Amino acid sequence: MVLLLLIPVGLITAFGLAGYGFGGLGRVGVRGAGREMWLRCLGSLLGAGAVAVYTWGLLLLAGAVLEAEDGGTDSAPLRPCRTPGQWERALHVIDYDVDYVPLRFVCETTGGGSFAADAVPGYVNPVVVGFALGAVVCAGVAAVTGEMSQRRVGSREKPGA
Repeated sequence: MVLLLLIPVGLITAFGLAGYGFGGLGRVGVRGAGREMWLRCLGSLLGAGAVAVYTWGLLLLAGAVLEAEDGGTDSAPLRPCRTPGQWERALHVIDYDVDYVPLRFVCETTGGGSFAADAVPGYVNPVVVGFALGAVVCAGVAAVTGEMSQRRVGSREKPGA
């Protein structure tokens, strides 16, 4: 249930962040944007990329959950847990779980073991982390740059007042 709520929230957030990033540059113009504006917009676009890739992984994960919940012919062992060349491992699968951080479909086996299925491509989690770290760094540098420029403006106004 949480999975189905996160997908539209992710889409709305990604489009909102992208709109903020492109809108900020569109408002002041590409040439008129200062360093702080560029960093804020870049951070917003990187954040949008991180949320979009994470939402893509959620969508793939939702497909795997739907496939796992589908009963009937050819439903055992769970289809997302079938890895080519490792059929023996799939025969011992008794249940599944979904991890949201890192994003993955976990197949639980008899005896308490588990393994991650290939439902979410291997590039999703590293790309999300890279984009998110880039967004945080850009936002942090933009905040520091804005604070420094306000201090400079404030120090120029005090002596002449």
